Amino acid sequence: MLVVDDERRYRELLEMNLSRRGYRVFQAVDGLGALNAVEREELDLVVLDLKLPDMDGYEVCRRIREQSAVPIIMLTARAEEEQKIRGLKLGADDYITKPFSADELLARVEAVLRRTEVARGTSLRPPFEAGDLHIDFDQHRVTLRGQEVELSPGEFRLLAQLAANVGRVMVQDELLRQVWGPGYSGATALLQTAIRRLRRKIEDDPGSPHYIVTKRGVGYLFSKS
Repeated sequence: MLVVDDERRYRELLEMNLSRRGYRVFQAVDGLGALNAVEREELDLVVLDLKLPDMDGYEVCRRIREQSAVPIIMLTARAEEEQKIRGLKLGADDYITKPFSADELLARVEAVLRRTEVARGTSLRPPFEAGDLHIDFDQHRVTLRGQEVELSPGEFRLLAQLAANVGRVMVQDELLRQVWGPGYSGATALLQTAIRRLRRKIEDDPGSPHYIVTKRGVGYLFSKS
């Protein structure tokens, strides 16, 4: 596990609490150090501060996603929803706002790791096909007319959740809980943004979607017809 923060007190607090739970913790004080650690070490998770001396956490997150699917939890002193959405759109898996308690940190770390294990643990799950769209759950791979579609981990989880419930309307809070965790109940702007991005990648006409259908006032439905 990697902790990236230029504030020593936060690095030490994070390492102390994570080590007590049995996690092996590496530290980095800036973005370059974080990228080097991701390339060098086998990591289960990255806890990434948004404000770093050489590059911001958004840029670090983007670069990590170019080379790794390791789960990322972002730390920030800012609580605005648009900041959360920006990080999640770049591929972060969760968000914690400073100051935070040790209990909240550990709960979010364990929730992200559980979701990752569930996603990895879908071995022998048959691929899903709907028209020209093909989803390989084991490989976390999506193709459209034979061409691979690049999805962030969050986008893949969202698509997989909808496809696993094909033909059933999923209410917004249910999707938020299943894809991002219980702390995101009510974050409809986040879900709507993710749906728009997903439609742009898999729909021929995102304005008139074929696969991901909106049930106004309720939620979303994945349609194979």
